[in-house]
Amino acid sequence: MKKLITYIAILVCTMGAINAQVLSDKQQFTHQDTLRGSITPERSWWDITYYDLSVKVQPEKKFISGSNVIHYKVLEPYQIMQIDLQKPLKFLKVVQNEKELEVRNDGNAHFVTLLEEQKVGAINTLEVFYEGKPREAKNAPWDGGFSWKKDAKGNDFVATSNQGLGASVWWPNKDHMYQEVDSMSIAINAPKGLMDVSNGRLRKTELMEDGTTTYHWFVDNPINNYGVNINIGNYVHFSEVYKGENGDLDMDYYVLAGNLEKAKEQFKDAPRMMEAFEHWFGPYPFYEDGYKLVEAPYLGMEHQSSVTYGNKFANGYLGRDLSGTGWGLKFDFIIIHESGHEWFANNITNKDIADMWIHESFTAYSENLFLDYFYGKEASAEYVIGTRRSITNDKPIIGTYGVNSEGSGDMYYKGANMLHTLRQLVNDDEKWRMILRGMNKTFYHQTVTTEQIENYLSQETGMDLEPFFNQYTRDTRVPVLEYSINESGLYYRWNNVVEGFEMPLEMIVDDKKQWISPTNEFQLLELPTSESNISIDEDYYVESKLVKI
Repeated sequence: MKKLITYIAILVCTMGAINAQVLSDKQQFTHQDTLRGSITPERSWWDITYYDLSVKVQPEKKFISGSNVIHYKVLEPYQIMQIDLQKPLKFLKVVQNEKELEVRNDGNAHFVTLLEEQKVGAINTLEVFYEGKPREAKNAPWDGGFSWKKDAKGNDFVATSNQGLGASVWWPNKDHMYQEVDSMSIAINAPKGLMDVSNGRLRKTELMEDGTTTYHWFVDNPINNYGVNINIGNYVHFSEVYKGENGDLDMDYYVLAGNLEKAKEQFKDAPRMMEAFEHWFGPYPFYEDGYKLVEAPYLGMEHQSSVTYGNKFANGYLGRDLSGTGWGLKFDFIIIHESGHEWFANNITNKDIADMWIHESFTAYSENLFLDYFYGKEASAEYVIGTRRSITNDKPIIGTYGVNSEGSGDMYYKGANMLHTLRQLVNDDEKWRMILRGMNKTFYHQTVTTEQIENYLSQETGMDLEPFFNQYTRDTRVPVLEYSINESGLYYRWNNVVEGFEMPLEMIVDDKKQWISPTNEFQLLELPTSESNISIDEDYYVESKLVKI
């Protein structure tokens, strides 16, 4: 959700891929961008299987220290491993089989030379020890790092957020989206009297000799790096059991002590969210790890099974309706949007951040599907159409590959309107629901590319959607239906479109919907009378223009 507010604040796709690349070439990428964003030879030869992360957090010093035991499978023989850790944090040492290993540092990438032969198929481990004062987030979650805050009673209130920037801003790992660890343990040592809430389930608490407490969490499912989080505060806890599609689901809520009563009322949106999204997308993807909603000292983020919340216990987005229709005040934006990411971002994760539209377009679209479920199809359509006012069409919503580069913030509401348009083309709401559910089943706990998603949707809809996605994800232009009316009838065609774009749509002729199939050449539609009223169905994200021919 990192870029959403930036774009709302300021207003608040090449012809196939060529136009996107031309725009992207204007950006200057560095050697560090390549090391961060590409699958380097030092990454490709090993597969992460398990992380055992231990971190001591000292808020009074804004200091952390700890280690990560990395379990990995050897895919091909190689002796150098890339592990990422961002400055000003530093490696203390790396150990394998009680032998300290040589480390060559290249900015935030650290190349470890392994002494023992790496045999294909072997499962090996090494441990990284590190410490330092991690980057402090100045404006979380858009500017990532640690948030060192205080609650109203002066207690430390600490959290991490690092989408885009990378989890290596606070812990050492293989910091690339293409691969997820199969499972992990997270042990966080919190100051005396405070609690840590992280991902997965709490296995035990350990009172230390210095009066601090270590909280041991375990994540049973694959998890992307940026989904791992720390939340430390003076928390109180309440919970409920949701009767879901896959059985009983534990839903746990952690908020600051003074906010308990407000949270008990506001968090009623959480089971409503679960009901709507299991209907549209299929079972919640992480029953084994449960679902948590955790108060944080910033707006919120989609940390897997540990969704963070800072929306001030109010409906809308900090009390505002982003659509301007009134429907945005019917739900708590952060609960709905960030939880929608459990299906799109955490269950289905992009391999390269250039394809982050897969996370954000579907999740922004989930907001109006929530409305559809509880308030009806007309309400949901009004909402998503209303969000078009946040679209800037500044650059394509697909970014540049291999350099950790996101596309335009239009991935949110241009992407949502693209999907709303696609729903109209499918023209069968139950089929559309089965496509969305099937998508979460087909790519269950996987990392994916845009190509995979496009191919899946083309296959399931029975349409060639390549020109459709070229238009909306790789180009900045909005399709324009040009039309002219004379005594013969209505002439119409597409303009401002990529090659091959021939999307059908519905026109409204004298209050009746009628399908047309425009191309880039004018076609004729006979009208009942020369005085017929003509308009375009607003459910399609297109523009229209009256022209003379």
